[in-house]
Parts: sequence; C-alpha cells; structure tokens
Amino acid sequence: MIEMLCNTLGIEKPFLSAPLGGAAGPELVAAVSNAGGFGVIPLWGDPSEEVREGIRLTRAMTDNHFAVNLNVSVDYRDALQVCIDEGVHAVSLFWGHDPYAIEMAKAGGLVVMTNVGSAQEAKIAQEAGADIIIAQGWEAGGHVWGKVATMALVPAVVDAVKVPVVAAGGISDGRGMAAALMLGAAGVWVGTRFLASPEAKIHATYRDAILNATEEQAEWYANLYDGHWRDAPHRALRNATSETWLRAGCPPSGSRPNEKEVIGTRPDGGAVARYESYTPGPNTTGDVAAMSLWSGQCAGNVHAVKPAADIVDEICRDAKRIISAVQVSARVFPD
Repeated sequence: MIEMLCNTLGIEKPFLSAPLGGAAGPELVAAVSNAGGFGVIPLWGDPSEEVREGIRLTRAMTDNHFAVNLNVSVDYRDALQVCIDEGVHAVSLFWGHDPYAIEMAKAGGLVVMTNVGSAQEAKIAQEAGADIIIAQGWEAGGHVWGKVATMALVPAVVDAVKVPVVAAGGISDGRGMAAALMLGAAGVWVGTRFLASPEAKIHATYRDAILNATEEQAEWYANLYDGHWRDAPHRALRNATSETWLRAGCPPSGSRPNEKEVIGTRPDGGAVARYESYTPGPNTTGDVAAMSLWSGQCAGNVHAVKPAADIVDEICRDAKRIISAVQVSARVFPD
C-alpha cells in the first residue's frame, strides 16, 4: 500500500503535511512537496480568486504535486471548480461526507483524499470513490472530527478498506511514523510538528507555546473556540481563556466570562475577540497567548525549530531506522 500511495500522489516519501488552517501557506506546502512529501494547503472558505492565487503561489514554489484542503460542511463547489480548472493534483476533503464532492472532484480528474474518524466512515468514503483515506485520531490538533485514538483507529480503518490509509493524529517524529506503518498505514499526515518550522505562518508567542508544551496541555474542547464555526470540536493548548471558561463550568456562547472582549488585532486591523476561532499570525498583536493555539497532543515531543524539509527528512529517516531495528529484533522471538 505504501507504493500505491506514493504512485497515486506522485511522491517519493509516504509523508503528507496537514493543512494547518491559518498556519500552512504556500511556503510550507511547497517545502514539504520539494522534500519528496505531499503538501496540503487549506483554501476553504476563501473567495474563488483567492483560492486560485493560493494554488498559483504554491505552484510557483514547487514543480511537485500538492493538494488543496476543502471543508465539505460549507459551500465548497466554487473552490473545487477552481481546483479542477487549475489542474491541482488532489483535494483533501474533511468535516463530514458529501458524495457529490467526491464525484465532482473525480470527474474533474483529481485524486480524492477524505478524512474520517471511524471505520464505517472509511467504508462509505471508499464506496463513494475516495482514492485515499485519512484516518484522523483523537490526538490530532485543530479541529477533530472523530473520538477514536489513532492507535485504535488506524488498524480498524486499514481492515475496512482496500485503498491506501494515511494515519493522522499524534505523529511528530520517526517513532510515530514507524508505529503508524506497523499498524498498516501506507503513510502519515503530520501537523503540529510543522508549527515549529520557520515556514509556518504563526506568531512567535504561539510557536514558543508549542515548544514548551507538554502532552497534557493540548486539550480537547467540544465548543470553546466556536466563533464563526459552531459544533466543531477541536484541540488547542490550555491557556488563560480555557482555564477561565473551565472554572466557570464550560458555559455556552452568550454566557461566558469576558465574552466578546477584544484581546488582539489582526494584521488587517480587524479585532480578535476572546473565544474566537483564529490562528494568530506573525503580525497579530495583543494577548496572543490567550488566543486559540491549536495543537495536537504530540506537542510534548516538539522541542526545536527546524526547516520543514529537514522535518520531513528526519522523520522519514528515523522511521526507516526504527523499522529496520524492529525487523532485526524480531529474530529473538521463537518460531
């Protein structure tokens, strides 16, 4: 399946970068693709011309393939048509299942990758024509669709479908990649680790928080940062905003402590309100530490800033070494 994944995506390494909404721009996506992996750029929610611009900017930085990430719970058709018109190699569909999205993408000649949170969802996606299944475990950062941990989810999905399965959630180093491949995954989908790369478009305060985080600080919330996107569970680092909300008993929107308080300013001058779903970029000002700092539980294993290409190379190299060592060690087991 690893060879099938690589052939389908036209890549050298079974390694994909997560879309990292707000943090992954053309620079990061191109760096991953140039390193032999497969970059994924989040362009959902953008006007058609901005989708087109994002694709063209990425293409200007790499001759290799990449994908565009689209949210099927919102109006995606214009953005998907742009992907088809621009000849993007693949689309990554997430946040639910829409057979028409798969049908439209495949009719336009695109490879289709679909995120799932269960084996049953994987079967449905495969039957609808998905070429690759992204099995996202509960450990993942940002918005998390399912509630099953990666260790349990990946083998269940692998057993349920006949297309390549990519493991997502909690993978930040060669050990995680090796484990995913041993569980039957054809490749890995890495997100949080890239937040500690110079190519990630995030504020220095956010990056420092990732570098200093423990695995316990990346908490799952059903509806904390739900401004502009309701009913979308997510995982982010514990901070002053979440602690105040938790002490208040996790009240819903409309009755939260300091709700609608302006805690920062966007580069375009717009306000950032407390509890807003917003990824703080390099030029965001204000109380950045109190904003939505998306992170997977693997943040506890992220300790150094490295170029994206080096991260790809290091993880793949270490995974290969670990798997080779395991194969040698297996000789100690009696027949």
